Amino acid sequence: MRDLLVVSQTPALSSGQMLRTYGVARALAAHRGLDLLYVRFGAQEPDAAFSSIPGMELHEVVPSRGAGRLLAYARARLGGVPGGFARGVSKELRLAAERLASEPERGPGRGRVIADGPSAAAALARLAERRPVIYNAHNIESGFRHEVERRGLETPRSLRRFERGVLRRASESWMVSEADVAAARELCPEARLRYVPNVVDVAAIRPLWDLTPPSTPAKPSPPSASSKPAAPSPPAAATEGPPPCAIFVASFHYIPNRNGLRFLLEEVFPRVWAQLPEARLLLVGGGLEQSPSNDPRVETLGFVDDLPAAYARATCAVVPLLQGGGTPLKLIEALAYGLPVIATPRAAAALAVVDGEHCLIREGADAFAEALIEVLRDGAPELGRRGRELVAERYSIEALGALLER
Repeated sequence: MRDLLVVSQTPALSSGQMLRTYGVARALAAHRGLDLLYVRFGAQEPDAAFSSIPGMELHEVVPSRGAGRLLAYARARLGGVPGGFARGVSKELRLAAERLASEPERGPGRGRVIADGPSAAAALARLAERRPVIYNAHNIESGFRHEVERRGLETPRSLRRFERGVLRRASESWMVSEADVAAARELCPEARLRYVPNVVDVAAIRPLWDLTPPSTPAKPSPPSASSKPAAPSPPAAATEGPPPCAIFVASFHYIPNRNGLRFLLEEVFPRVWAQLPEARLLLVGGGLEQSPSNDPRVETLGFVDDLPAAYARATCAVVPLLQGGGTPLKLIEALAYGLPVIATPRAAAALAVVDGEHCLIREGADAFAEALIEVLRDGAPELGRRGRELVAERYSIEALGALLER
């Protein structure tokens, strides 16, 4: 019995949300086979990462435009869907989901139907009245969304009301952390909840100790198509090899990530540079049209095709979130690469990480900068190894597949 996963945008690995979707899709397809239904939005076609998932078939619907689009949005808004989510609701997605959910040629009865995120859950509200629909949550939206995204989401009360309805209708809700399970239970005591963590493809990620030669040459190698891009030299480079570098990988379209970047640039790195003037900060991810700093030690790569090469340039990773919910997938990913990670308590709260064993968790600019200076100066290879071991055990696609079949 093939499962059906319904997504309200083109599946492309451009955000943490879609990384969660990818992990869930991989886990479902490996065990039962999967139909992934999506509405074309955001990207013209799915990433190769999605289209090449074994056991999965993609189904596209094209949403109406003009008056039809406005009508779908208006109906969703009248039904209590906040504006930010109502934009992802379409009649075409609902009708296609209803058809795929009942097609007999998909096997002896359809397997599970999963609505991916709040927009898909809103689109499948009618279907949920006739058959079980699972809600794959990415966050407890009412716990933070009003703090960072006021436009189109009305009031915190209306957001809680909408989210409570989604949880109540769902046959089961998959939450990213135990903290989100507790928050969802408080919001909707009758909800049927399950802990389904964010995961990454650990098997496909080579740890950096396999990518980096055991010794550093006296002079950096010339750049090539497969090597790291050249970076401008610091004003007075007196050490052999590249300077120590922290990497921050994120979608900077997301306001909590932009606020975390501001925390790094305005509060943390001035303290770091006072002791390590040669230290670099490497920014990777979309959403920064130009570099947020004029300092040449801050390098903005934007979206990159070769993410391992970017990680290979780093001494450590930073995850400086001060707000937001769920589980930062980029923290899990950095651990999978075997990098030492310095994170804020907010970023690490939803993960089973132990401070000093799997990563360093620090609150406030002074403590964060102090930990960053120590790792940039001295390294922390054992911290990186233990972090990867944790991710392989608890946050891999294989671990998630076993969990979803239990």
